[in-house]
Amino acid sequence: MSKTKATILLTVFIDVIGLGIVIPILPFYVSSFSNSAFLITSLFAVYALCSFFSAPVIGALSDRVGRRPMLIGSIFSTAIGWFVFASATSVLFLFIGRIIDGIMAGNFPIAQGYLTDISKDDKERTTNMGLIGAVFGIGFILGPFLGGLLGQFGHTVPFWFVGGLALFNGVLALFILPETHKALSDKPISINPFSPLIRAIKSVELRSNYLAWLFFGLAIASYQAIFSLYLRDVFHLTEMAGGIIFGLIGVIIAINQGLVMKHVWLKYFKEPVLELIMLIVFAVGFLFLTVNFFVVFCIALILTTFGQSVLRVVMTSQVVGQSPQTQRGEILGILSSITSISMMVGPFVSGMLYEQNKSLPFLFSAFYLAIAFYVLYKRRRTLANIELPEDVAMDSMI
Repeated sequence: MSKTKATILLTVFIDVIGLGIVIPILPFYVSSFSNSAFLITSLFAVYALCSFFSAPVIGALSDRVGRRPMLIGSIFSTAIGWFVFASATSVLFLFIGRIIDGIMAGNFPIAQGYLTDISKDDKERTTNMGLIGAVFGIGFILGPFLGGLLGQFGHTVPFWFVGGLALFNGVLALFILPETHKALSDKPISINPFSPLIRAIKSVELRSNYLAWLFFGLAIASYQAIFSLYLRDVFHLTEMAGGIIFGLIGVIIAINQGLVMKHVWLKYFKEPVLELIMLIVFAVGFLFLTVNFFVVFCIALILTTFGQSVLRVVMTSQVVGQSPQTQRGEILGILSSITSISMMVGPFVSGMLYEQNKSLPFLFSAFYLAIAFYVLYKRRRTLANIELPEDVAMDSMI
């Protein structure tokens, strides 16, 4: 493995550990200010709102000025945001902390841009995306466990720790992270966050991919926002137990993307087919989550974890593979912007649904995935008909 790739993966690893630390403890910390499920999901949504405005600009800037400066700035803003969040004395400062982090939210898409820069071909690009997913999984093994452990010493301790970890990450990147994006774009940079989305809508080649990504993101955001609450309210699990469960999810992600992705999924399935299969697997997992029986719940976790970990890699690779290298930062920024929309809408909807019935967010997530499946399946059928020879197409119509 090259030094550049190792440095990027280490950066992602540290970032994901920080993310994993706070997930199991967040409901317990916020409950000291309010017991509202809607407040907790709103903290997810406000971060997404800010990243919606910032991600396209950051992605375009990474094409224009390079990946390195944008990633370093994003990492340091994450540190500041968590420090403010940890020291909050009111709900207002909780939101300010998430806003600061969201204003420069670009760690993950820029890291993806780094690895697409150094990929020699399509297979290596998909494999590199899988490596990011594997690192994501390993980070989720350690992060939630640390969060549950540190939470025993106080609900603010994990947030101070993750802020310090992000600060260390920024300093590390500042000294050893190289620049990989040599073919800098000279396109004008738009500060309008809606302009990339308008281009996405106008993109005939990628429109269906973007729409499917939106519903995929809605499914994930809807259940992630209430998952820790669900563990606490339905199964009465502590933050430590929740951390262990998130850690086990990370083990599945790491094995799936570090080993199974390359040697099974990409070996025996073409990416477009794999997308459709895993959308079904993911949706079935959500339906199982509605059953309040712990054994069924564990099976559902396995299905949803396999589904989302494969889909995140393959769907991203499909979009990036159809874009020129000089625009990949912008394309990844569009994907991040679409993710931000899903993270705004999903938590708000799931928070309201959760207060009505704790299973409703999972049912809606399955519905979102059904829409994504339909969009991609219809697109594939259309392309297949276009590519058929004229005489074959006529025969099929008779």
